[in-house]
Amino acid sequence: MAIKFQYNKTSLGELGKQLKMRQKALPTIKSKESALRSEVKKAKDSAADYRRRLDALKGEYDYMAALWGEFDDGLVRIADVELATQKIAGVRTPVLQDVKFEEKPYDLFSAPVWFADGVEILKKLARLALEFEVYDRKMELLDYARRKTTQKVNLYEKVQIPGYEDAIRKIKRFMEDEENLSKSAQKIVKTKQQQAGEGATL
Repeated sequence: MAIKFQYNKTSLGELGKQLKMRQKALPTIKSKESALRSEVKKAKDSAADYRRRLDALKGEYDYMAALWGEFDDGLVRIADVELATQKIAGVRTPVLQDVKFEEKPYDLFSAPVWFADGVEILKKLARLALEFEVYDRKMELLDYARRKTTQKVNLYEKVQIPGYEDAIRKIKRFMEDEENLSKSAQKIVKTKQQQAGEGATL
């Protein structure tokens, strides 16, 4: 990124302000990136944990696979999922508050005995699946924010701060050269005036 500037004091002052602002903001952005990196790992670990628990629970009931054909899947359904938001390092992330189920009544005498267990199993599976989805989404949101923050850190550290420093150096050199030229010119004029004055007295 080329930084536009002019060789004058106004431009020097403006570039100095921009540089200070970025140098001041950099540690904050770096700590945000570090916090986000840690939170991404936590969310990823939690999502993986819920995935393992879900797979384990499914595995526990594999022996019932033949029975599920008899099960009336209309007996239980998710009526509502309550989500809240939690801010983590400035990023809004979802939090599962509650899962509300709607159960259809059934005849306890004519239905197989295990239907009550089947309803509870489905509730557990649904809750774990939702927890996994929420943590997976949380991880995606945090990781996206972390990548954006890393890009900003790199932009400041590797492009903008060195760019501003370089531009300031160029302006200072130019102004020093201009001042030296001006002093040299004054000396030459003074020397010529002295020589002219000496020549006139002869």
